[in-house]
Amino acid sequence: MKNEIDLSYKYCKENQILLEKDQNHLLIKCTDDTKVPVISYLQRHFKMPINLSKISQHEFNRALAESFSNNASASKDLIENIDESIDLDSLISNLPKTEDLLDDSNNAPVIRLINAILSEAIKDGASDIHIEPYEENLSIRFRVDGILKEKLNPSSRIAPLLNARIKVMSNLDIAERRVPQDGRMSLKLGEKWVDIRVSTLPSSFGERLVLRLLDKADASLDLKELGMTEEMTNDYLNQLKSTSGIILVTGPTGSGKTTTLYSGLNFLNDQTRNILTVEDPIEYALEGVGQTQVNNKVGLTFAQGFRAILRQDPDVVMVGEIRDKETAETAIQASLTGHLVLSTIHTNDSVGAITRLIDMGVEPYLLASTLKMVIAQRLVRRLDENNQFSGRVGIFEMIKIDAEIKKLINEAIDEDKIRKIAFKTYKSLIHDGEDKVQKGITSDLELKRVLKQVD
Repeated sequence: MKNEIDLSYKYCKENQILLEKDQNHLLIKCTDDTKVPVISYLQRHFKMPINLSKISQHEFNRALAESFSNNASASKDLIENIDESIDLDSLISNLPKTEDLLDDSNNAPVIRLINAILSEAIKDGASDIHIEPYEENLSIRFRVDGILKEKLNPSSRIAPLLNARIKVMSNLDIAERRVPQDGRMSLKLGEKWVDIRVSTLPSSFGERLVLRLLDKADASLDLKELGMTEEMTNDYLNQLKSTSGIILVTGPTGSGKTTTLYSGLNFLNDQTRNILTVEDPIEYALEGVGQTQVNNKVGLTFAQGFRAILRQDPDVVMVGEIRDKETAETAIQASLTGHLVLSTIHTNDSVGAITRLIDMGVEPYLLASTLKMVIAQRLVRRLDENNQFSGRVGIFEMIKIDAEIKKLINEAIDEDKIRKIAFKTYKSLIHDGEDKVQKGITSDLELKRVLKQVD
C-alpha cells in the first residue's frame, strides 16, 4: 500500500512483502522467499504488533500488481510536473528502457507520465492509444471497445518529450520526423505482458503516434467465444479439417478477422500439422506455429513470403491478407497442390469477397474449385447484466461454397443470386446482429452504429 506506508513497488517485489495497516496491527503478506530480517525491520520501523499471512508466489504476484495498479499516480496529475524547458538531447541519452511499468523507481516526470498513460490504457482494456498534436494542445485518446475517448489534453509543448520516450522504447529513429515509422515493444504490468505496435505519422503540428496494445493474456482463441452460432462454429471447424482449399475472413480493419483466423489455427495446432504464417504484423505469438513477418524494406512481401513458406512443406498456411493478384494466385495454386489456406480480404460482406477476387484477375473456374468458405464479421459492444457495455462480441455471416454457388461463380458473378442461396442456410450479417439484439447481447443503436457501412 504505497501511498499509505510509502514502500516502493521495487522494494516490495525484491523483498516479497506487502503491507497493510489497521488501527492496532501491521498486516504483512509474505511468501516462502521473504527473509526474517525484513519482517523484523518493518516491525521495528512501524513499532506495531504484526500479523503474518503467508501466501503462494502466484497470489503474491497478483496482489502486488493489483495493489500498485490501484494506487498508481494518474497520468493527468503527472503532466503538471513536466519541465517543458528540459534539454531533450540529455533526456533522451539518459532514458532507460522500462521493463515493468509498476516499478516507478525512476522519477523522471516524462518517464513516469508515459508509464502512467500505458498503465491506465492497459487497465482500461484499451486497444489503441492515439497521441495527436495540435497547435495549442496534445490530444491523448484511448480506444476502448471500438470507441475513441479523450483521456488527456496537455500542452502541445510536451509532445517532443513523449514522442522521444516512445521512440526509444520501440527502437525507432528519434531524429527522423519527416517520414512514417513503425516499431514494436513489449512491456510488463505486474505479471501481465503486453505487446505494443507503434506507428508514427508526420502532421501539420508534429508527429502523430498510434500505439496498438496486444494483450496476450486477454486474447481468447476459443472458437466458441467468438460469437458464432453453434451451426456456424461446427461448419467452420469442419472446413478447418479439410486438407486443401481456401477459407477467407472479410470485414473492415478492427472487425476481429485476425482473431477468427488465429482461433482456427489454435484449433488445428495439435503437433500433427506443419502450420506456417506470413503476417503484417505478427499480432500474437502462437506456440508451435511458424510465423513470418512481412518486411517490405527488404522486399519480403505477402506474395514473396507466401511462395517461400510453400517450400517449407506446410500442411496449413495463413496469409495475413490477400491484397493483390499475385497473392491471390499463389493462394489458388497452394490450394490446388494440397494445402489448406486461410486469409483475410477487405470487403464489406462475404459475397463481396468473391467479386473482389474476380476483379483482381482470378479465373472464376479456379476460384470455384478452391474456395471453401467465406466469413464476414463485425464487432459490437456487449451489454452486461446492468445494461452497460463491457467488452465486444462478433456478429457473422457465412457462405459455404456448395455446388450451386460454384455454378454461379463459374457462369457469371450475380451477387444477389449468391446471397439468396447462401442465406437460406445462414443469417446475413444484419440478421445475425438483430438476433443478438433480441437476445439482449447488444443494443439496436450499437448494431446500427457498427453496420452503417452495409446499410
